[in-house]
Amino acid sequence: MKLKRAAALLLALMCLIFCSCDDIWSEVWDTEETVPAWNQTHNGQGLGLPQSAVKPSDNGQHDQTAPPLTPTGNGTANGADVLQINRRTREKNAPMGPDGTWTIFVYLCGTDLETDYQMASFDLDEMLQATNSEQVRFVIQTGGTQSWYYDIDPDKNMRLLVEDGSLWIVDEQPAADMGSSDTLVDFLRWGIREYPAAKMGLILWNHGSGSIGGVCFDEFTDNSLSLRDIDAALYSIFDEMTDQFEFIGFDACLMSTVETAAILATHARYMVASEEIEPGYGWDYTAIGNYLAEKPNADGGQLGKVICDSYYAACEDIGSADSSTIALTDLSRIDTLLKDFHNYAYDLHEKMNDPAALSAITRAIMNADNFGGNNRTEGYTNMVDLSGLIRAGADYSDHADDAVKALNDAVIYVRNGMVHKQAGGLAVYYPLQVQGSKELSIFRDICISTYYLDLVDKIAYGYANGGDLSGYETTDFGVIGDWSDSGYTEDNGYYFFEDEGYDYWDYVDDAYQTGESSAITFDVEPYLDEDGSYGFVLSEEGLYNTASVQSSVFLISEDGEDIIELGLSSDIYFDWETGICCDNFDGSWFCLPDGQLLAAYLISEEPGYDIFTSPIMLNGEETNLRFLWDYEEGMVEILGVWDGMEESGAAGREITWLLEGDEILPLYYAYAIESDDEYYYYGEEYYFDGDPEIWFDDLPDGEYLYAFCIDDIFGDYYLTDYVGFTIDGDTIWFDAYD
Repeated sequence: MKLKRAAALLLALMCLIFCSCDDIWSEVWDTEETVPAWNQTHNGQGLGLPQSAVKPSDNGQHDQTAPPLTPTGNGTANGADVLQINRRTREKNAPMGPDGTWTIFVYLCGTDLETDYQMASFDLDEMLQATNSEQVRFVIQTGGTQSWYYDIDPDKNMRLLVEDGSLWIVDEQPAADMGSSDTLVDFLRWGIREYPAAKMGLILWNHGSGSIGGVCFDEFTDNSLSLRDIDAALYSIFDEMTDQFEFIGFDACLMSTVETAAILATHARYMVASEEIEPGYGWDYTAIGNYLAEKPNADGGQLGKVICDSYYAACEDIGSADSSTIALTDLSRIDTLLKDFHNYAYDLHEKMNDPAALSAITRAIMNADNFGGNNRTEGYTNMVDLSGLIRAGADYSDHADDAVKALNDAVIYVRNGMVHKQAGGLAVYYPLQVQGSKELSIFRDICISTYYLDLVDKIAYGYANGGDLSGYETTDFGVIGDWSDSGYTEDNGYYFFEDEGYDYWDYVDDAYQTGESSAITFDVEPYLDEDGSYGFVLSEEGLYNTASVQSSVFLISEDGEDIIELGLSSDIYFDWETGICCDNFDGSWFCLPDGQLLAAYLISEEPGYDIFTSPIMLNGEETNLRFLWDYEEGMVEILGVWDGMEESGAAGREITWLLEGDEILPLYYAYAIESDDEYYYYGEEYYFDGDPEIWFDDLPDGEYLYAFCIDDIFGDYYLTDYVGFTIDGDTIWFDAYD
């Protein structure tokens, strides 16, 4: 699909490309001028618009003076309002039990992970298999699942004690929603009263969904604990504890975020969580119990490293380590990170009226490492690596280095597989795809900087208004960053934003991806020349608004009635300085060993390899096949299958490995030529033989369509007119399509 050629080969091809594209480019340059050198697109990664190339433009700029943001403290830092952080504290922390004792509370919301796979029961077994110790206890509340492998009543909230190698039922309550803050409060209030210890930890076990969807999705209600729900629960028991939790952890997907850490820093010393999705079996509770039995005076940092190492080792054992992440965060250092990030966000805020800066920054953010899929087939979490987001704006901020250092100081231990080897340990919300007013309103209540919130708001505005920012005004979002309980009441919850209601983002609810983004404009419209080369030239404004360019490839069914989408290819030539684009498609595509084509969508580009996803049916259930294209070795290898984001907002728990004999049925998005109806087109059954290798081969003979798909920086895209191409043996040629 995308052949990443060496520089010498690329230069050798330039002459051929220029010759075949003369009809297009002669409209742009005088023939006596030197034609700018080509740059092969890498989805926009690492390629910005040089300041020297920026020309004045009225569109997207503000003449008005932006109103000041409401101060969050006293004084300024290089023009930025100083972030004031208010946290409730105790005069003196005092242990709640004898030295050398540990209680780990496990909020075990079983959900479908237990109903279908017995994963919660598996972790109970691991706790029981730990070295016997009277000083270490796991105190567990069960619920939120329709059935249990253990003899546990799903119609009640059972409370279990694992101690000294034995398991007891010590309490039971009427069934309550595990996705409710009140249920968590009841459990913790009871637990710290009955089982206090010198050091106490809390683990939230279940599906996770990052900063927006939260964690612990009850299978009966589909409700989950938001970050503010967790915060409210922990504040409810604040006065009943004489010490912080030693650690709070998430045996769940996607919960290692800066928004989570900002909330928990009031309540715990350390956080352990993963930026990425977790395997279903999750943490190694035997390793946790054994370590504490041997070293009961260990602190949360020492235990956190054991949790990270044993989790990663378990991922290696089941073949999922490559895509795994887990991090240990020292929450005492979070406030420094929040302040430095706030100053960094202010620098970006000051650049946002410059279309070249907005373009370069947002494009780089969209190409930073992200987690949980974030694509059409798997859904969107909108969780982006914080270190990548900071690096994306480093050329426009004097505080980027400080923010990165503060992040590295706070995340004191991290284990990443090769897919996320540059991940910094904490993610942050960024609207890679705007999902509506509810998501943005939730984010507003947990955002760590008003200046960063204004950037998010600007992207949402651009999405809803076709990239037209001429009417956008910097918004006064009021005070954020007050992580005390001063704004909390039992009846009303949090009320941080008296100035605006939660209807602020209603304007995005009617917005949708048009496929005709008005933010993408051309100096030369997409054009097929007489030699069969297809290309275009973006206008300056269109280039500023472009995030990435790929080609979309379609197969015309044999009966001529359906257009079948094969996915997106980056095998094009695109110059980020001039906006010139030309096709470079060589007719190769991914396919199963039986020759069936796979619809392929890029997830991430890494040095030496790319990762793709493809919609399939696996044993009759809809899911997504993930595979890795190692273009240096010329190999394509299956990584496994992942269900993606569920309707409830929960992330599927793991990438599952295929078993020999599994039935794979390729799926394709398809469109009826006469009616434009959209539907799935089904392939034929293929039975996995245990070999993970699939093919990258020539497309079969037939009639195809080709178009450029230009993503804008706001989340919409522009799909150019189709051109046809025919494959006949070793020959491929383009022609007009009507």
